[in-house]
Amino acid sequence: MKQHTVIDSPYGPLTLVADDGVLCGLYMHEQRHRPAELTFGPRDDTLFAETEEQLKAYFAAELKEFTLPLHLHGTPFQRTVWAELRKIPYGETRTYGELAQALGAPAASRAVGLANGRNPIGIIVPCHRVVGADGSLTGYGGGLDRKRRLLHFESAPALF
Repeated sequence: MKQHTVIDSPYGPLTLVADDGVLCGLYMHEQRHRPAELTFGPRDDTLFAETEEQLKAYFAAELKEFTLPLHLHGTPFQRTVWAELRKIPYGETRTYGELAQALGAPAASRAVGLANGRNPIGIIVPCHRVVGADGSLTGYGGGLDRKRRLLHFESAPALF
């Protein structure tokens, strides 16, 4: 059974979704590939205390690695990409090609990009840390402005 809540963040409202009590979605307002709200289940503001606590610590620059149990719904390839995303350290970036190389599929950078764009748990599974081959900011489901702000925040958290 799915439940959800909506919390405030420095990047706008975040919708948290759980499946049988385990986080399976973190969606930003006006996010590309955001599922229909009717799929989020009933609202439950008590279920997400640990997720909210870790997100608050992250936004306060006190947490650099999330330790939440996650239920990632996707294809086996997508889940492999999302697992690799979780290995990118706070404040660092990787290119789509580097991720493909790390997965042992150096020619799969486009497929990695597509899987990255379908990440259902933004911020916690840090798809914002992936950049183009030349270091440029490329697509981000939450919008390039949010991606730029998240990367800036992680590289210079004392400014916030």
